[in-house]
Amino acid sequence: MHQLLAVGCIVLLGTVPVAAQEIDLLLKGGHLLDPKNGINEPMDLAISGKTILKVEKDIPASSAKKTLDVSGLYITPGLVDMHVHVFHGTNTDSYIADALTSLPPDGFTFRSGVTTVVDAGSSGWRNFRQFKEQTIDRSQTRVLALLNIVGTGMYGRFEEQNVMDMNPTMTAYMINRLFPEILVGIKSAHYWGDFTQVDIAVEAGKLANVPVMVDFGEHQPPNSIEALFMQHLRPGDIFTHTFSYGPNNRETIVDENLKVKPFVFEAQERGIRFDVGHGGGAFSFRQAIPAIEQGFLPDVISSDLHKDSMNGGFKDMANLLSKFMNMGLSLEEVILRATWNPAQVINREDLGNLDPGSEADIAVFRLVEGDFGFQDIRRTRIDGNQRLETELTLRAGRIVWDLNGINAPHWETEIRNR
Repeated sequence: MHQLLAVGCIVLLGTVPVAAQEIDLLLKGGHLLDPKNGINEPMDLAISGKTILKVEKDIPASSAKKTLDVSGLYITPGLVDMHVHVFHGTNTDSYIADALTSLPPDGFTFRSGVTTVVDAGSSGWRNFRQFKEQTIDRSQTRVLALLNIVGTGMYGRFEEQNVMDMNPTMTAYMINRLFPEILVGIKSAHYWGDFTQVDIAVEAGKLANVPVMVDFGEHQPPNSIEALFMQHLRPGDIFTHTFSYGPNNRETIVDENLKVKPFVFEAQERGIRFDVGHGGGAFSFRQAIPAIEQGFLPDVISSDLHKDSMNGGFKDMANLLSKFMNMGLSLEEVILRATWNPAQVINREDLGNLDPGSEADIAVFRLVEGDFGFQDIRRTRIDGNQRLETELTLRAGRIVWDLNGINAPHWETEIRNR
């Protein structure tokens, strides 16, 4: 690893000075992976200010104010983690909303290549403004959100059953009239009854013209996911915790004979979006591996980040993508499901790509070969031979994570240059 520095100059054309170096930072020599644009080859990437200026082969280092040699590394869009819980607070009576279970995003995003997160229903219309003020407005990470159909959000399981606090009109009003740039969907979760909560959430989704994400667990006996997919959800709506295994509370997509149920493929063809949402209790190899082997792949790979997931089988997004690679997906396939796919699902196609002119949210990964182990939430393991490590993360053109200091001068150089 080394660093190339180019010194700026001014070229005079007539009497008007023109800056010779419009490139502030050049990532040179890396392998670019941009699924939206079908790029999977060595390319250089130039940044000007907060935006991507150009993506080309062999951009001269002399044209940049600063050049980083990223040879042997992979340049990707900044990851979009579509399922997190980051309404961090100190209300010890609460489960997720303004609670210790939720996490401050900046401490857990950049180190794994994540530049955008979507909070999955931690808040509802009653407490979203508090969430915005104390977390969203104070974070370097771009924080978007799904608004819970329950007005108080994920305060606790008891409150999540309160049908009287499920108000589609107020939910849609907050999305469309107040915070359309932040609120990208609606969440239905943890309901113990029938389809009532889902149907109210879908009603709100229609009013606001946004997708609905459903966590369909905790029903005894389990409700039919075929009915959920085919009768209650719309194309574009999202089923999360796809590979969860808790058959007493949640119908699974893979049956007890380890066969994917045929209607699951039909639902995906219909436009239902399947989200991983790994979490601390919602990912099992006995669901994921047979599904992948039979050709069923999730649309989105996400974390369900919270206090109880990060130290378990999940670890972080780089580890989660590595887990799927060791279950048979290619590097390009996992990057697609953590960048461009979630950006499309939440209707934010300005994200998850490396288009010139877009905000320079970028991750740089090293693919390491070796002997590794990966766990699910049931504490079972698979062995693997490859793992992603996050070398650099840039948010709006600024380096916010630098694992090995490739952006920093050596300390001896600093002394000599005094």
